[in-house]
Amino acid sequence: MSGLFEPNMPEAPLAERLRPKSLDEVVGQKHLLGEGKPLRLAFQSGKLPSMILWGPPGVGKTTLARLIANTADAEFIPISAVLSGIKDIREAVERAEHTLQQSGRRTILFVDEVHRFNKGQQDAFLPFVESGLITFIGATTENPSFEVNSALLSRARVFVLQALSESELGELLERARKVMAENLSLADEVKEQILDYADGDARRLLNFVEGLFNAAITSKINVIDEAFLLSTMASKLRRFDKGGEAFYDQISALHKSVRGSNPDAALYWFLRMLDGGADPLYLGRRIIRMAVEDIGIADPRAQTMALEACQIYERLGSPEGELALSNAVIYCAVAPKSNAAYMAYNQAKAFVAQDNSRNVPLHLRNAPTKLMKDLDYGKEYRYAHNEPDAYAAGVDYFPDDLDTMQFYVPTPRGLEGKISEKLARLRELDAQAKQKHIKKK
Repeated sequence: MSGLFEPNMPEAPLAERLRPKSLDEVVGQKHLLGEGKPLRLAFQSGKLPSMILWGPPGVGKTTLARLIANTADAEFIPISAVLSGIKDIREAVERAEHTLQQSGRRTILFVDEVHRFNKGQQDAFLPFVESGLITFIGATTENPSFEVNSALLSRARVFVLQALSESELGELLERARKVMAENLSLADEVKEQILDYADGDARRLLNFVEGLFNAAITSKINVIDEAFLLSTMASKLRRFDKGGEAFYDQISALHKSVRGSNPDAALYWFLRMLDGGADPLYLGRRIIRMAVEDIGIADPRAQTMALEACQIYERLGSPEGELALSNAVIYCAVAPKSNAAYMAYNQAKAFVAQDNSRNVPLHLRNAPTKLMKDLDYGKEYRYAHNEPDAYAAGVDYFPDDLDTMQFYVPTPRGLEGKISEKLARLRELDAQAKQKHIKKK
């Protein structure tokens, strides 16, 4: 009867209702949780080490940490490195000490986004990990080799989690349907688009289908077809629109707009991809590639700006970091274009791959010992800085049995225009030097 006077409790989100209660209910991560695999063995042994769970978003890092705590019958204290500081760490340690004194239970301290803590904050865990007061579990989407202190890393095992496969996401989708709307069915093309949208992320999948199923229940329909999907959730599916605007088509359009020196179109496609849910740092890496491949030495500042834009995004996040990336997109679009260095690299690489191994000419070899000098190592080498214009005209730097080759042909655009003029002048000096050598003979 007392329940009549209790307020109605809101229903838990779908992701919480589907949260696994045992290892066998976990979808994905078979390389860690299958029979005989390392994390399952750690569970079964009861001797759980401190660990780092490294993987993309939505693959079950928090879920695994909770399961570990339940299996070990340990107190579970979660904190977020995004929202917490040293004060929160101290409070967690005090709770762990209190729990140990009162009940003898150990504490698992789970730190989400651990890479967001600075060195001092990460160091604060060390004495309590070493003493055994806490079992530390850190979750990160970033490479722990670079983002986690070596001292903390050396005291923890790293487990690498993987994005869920399409079949694993399909299994999760079916579980969600049975929990929320067992009488609903989904057309095959709808399933395909939903799984594409999830892109390996279970959290993204469950958040999306929760809204979709609620809309279907409200509309009292039994079958979710493509028309209903697009009419209710189209704005969330833009990234994976099947009408010619798929993810890789859009990145191709962005790259070609930059290459085509059209800053407005480049900015449009860049923002279309952000709006569709593309990872900003993925776009940042593609912008670096554009600077390297399509601008190159015509304007080396493009590479620097693209790299710095990624670093700014890592520091600031959204939306300020996205502005830095858009600046790089615009700069790359208006910069002079050249693929001369890119072509030179490919041609030289192909030549070396099929050519014989050739000896370094004697005049280019170092001679740190008397024996090497006696063997003529370094003989007749001309030190360029002692020559007029710091150029040893007429010297051949290729192997003796290989004709001089030209891989790099600079364009007349941007900085390469000046480089082209310089190389033409140096080749003229080479020709004059060789002519003088012939006359001396």
